[in-house]
Amino acid sequence: MPTDSPAPADTPRTPPAPAAPVPAPFPERAALPDPGPAPTLRDPDARAPGPGGPAPATPRGYRAVFAVAEFRAVFAAHLLSLLGVVVSELALTVLVYDLTGSPLLSALTFALGLLPYIVGGTLFAGVADRYPARRVLVVCDLLCAACVAVMLVPATPVAGLLALRCLVAAIAPVFTGTRMAALTDILGEGDLYVLGRSLLRIVSQSAMLIGFGAGGMLLTVLSPRGAITVTVVTFLCSAALLRFGTQDRPARATTGEGAGAGGTLLKESLSGARLVLGDRRIRALMLLFWLPAMFVVAPEALAAPYADAIGASPAALGLLLCAMAVGHIGAELFVGSALSPRNRSRIVLPVATVGLLPLLVYAVRPGLPLALAALALAGAGAAYVIGLDQWFVDAVPQELRGRAMTLLTAGLMTVQGLGMALAGLAAEFFPVHQVVAGSGIIGTVCTLLLVAEVRRTDPRRMSYTEERDGADRHVTSR
Repeated sequence: MPTDSPAPADTPRTPPAPAAPVPAPFPERAALPDPGPAPTLRDPDARAPGPGGPAPATPRGYRAVFAVAEFRAVFAAHLLSLLGVVVSELALTVLVYDLTGSPLLSALTFALGLLPYIVGGTLFAGVADRYPARRVLVVCDLLCAACVAVMLVPATPVAGLLALRCLVAAIAPVFTGTRMAALTDILGEGDLYVLGRSLLRIVSQSAMLIGFGAGGMLLTVLSPRGAITVTVVTFLCSAALLRFGTQDRPARATTGEGAGAGGTLLKESLSGARLVLGDRRIRALMLLFWLPAMFVVAPEALAAPYADAIGASPAALGLLLCAMAVGHIGAELFVGSALSPRNRSRIVLPVATVGLLPLLVYAVRPGLPLALAALALAGAGAAYVIGLDQWFVDAVPQELRGRAMTLLTAGLMTVQGLGMALAGLAAEFFPVHQVVAGSGIIGTVCTLLLVAEVRRTDPRRMSYTEERDGADRHVTSR
């Protein structure tokens, strides 16, 4: 099933991860909730006595995540369906162009992969908590397979193709949000969950580098509809892996506003959005996912005109489009494997603050080597999301987790689409290199303001402030 996170940069447009992904607020929590029975990792030097001598060290890092059988099924399903989605995007674009000869309609097929996210993520988010996760994931895959299968019918008009594309995109945030929430059941709410989300994001980033190349090769030997057939197969394989490779667990929402309350799906979805966005801490963390991603897409959206402006070749354009994803993948692998959970948490706000600064290099209209270095560094700046994942899952109550993560995913894809559109609009009036540099400046200022809000809503800070204010009131009363 499609995407996990960021398009250009989870979080580039990954057809994509880590994510996952409101007023009438529930009471503010003075401390982080107990993560419950999250799996823990042993010290690698610790040895357990036994008749056969010292026990081998427990796997650590990403190896520990792959040691969980259910996660292996989720990972394989994600990899298959994501590659299928990327291939279908390319093939459908070619098919629409062949049928209409219209560059506008051809480009629109890509845009329709982003725009319906906000609709599906807002109106259908209640599905993620109302029904058992495995059932939701399998049904989403089967619905997408059916939509893509209808695209293969020669009699399907272009309008029908675009409508089916919209429907698949509207289902995607429900699937991704449900899977993000289900990972907390499979891996716990601690470090294994964070590393699992990281792996899915890395796959989403890699899909851009591999999927479009594979799709291009397929189109040399198959017709566009023949290439789209591959996507039907990948969705069906994903559904089978999730059905037989994961456990059946009950729905999260069993009381109150959940399924047992008998409320309509739309009411539950909107109510969940109000609760999530109405909580100051959750809202600040969600915006920290969204805001940098909105500005970092500017150089990718304007890669073609910038390559033309500096006289770069088509091959150089491909490098400009890949550089940010390469930087993101490398940084995420390093942070996930080399840093402890505490250090990953410590770098969240500093890295988020400086993550967009490499784009300022565009102010001097750099040549290809310097531009590639700046894009790779900007991609590496997205590594702060690994620690942010842990903060987010700690802040969201379990009964709202599916809806919160569905909304997170929908918002992330939507703001990236909006960022691309705004960058393109600005480039109509200003030189491309100034637009990219301006995105870095404006995005950094906005992120600084948001980081200050995240600090203010830190439960530890708020708890300390409440204790201090209580002491002050006590002294005054005396």
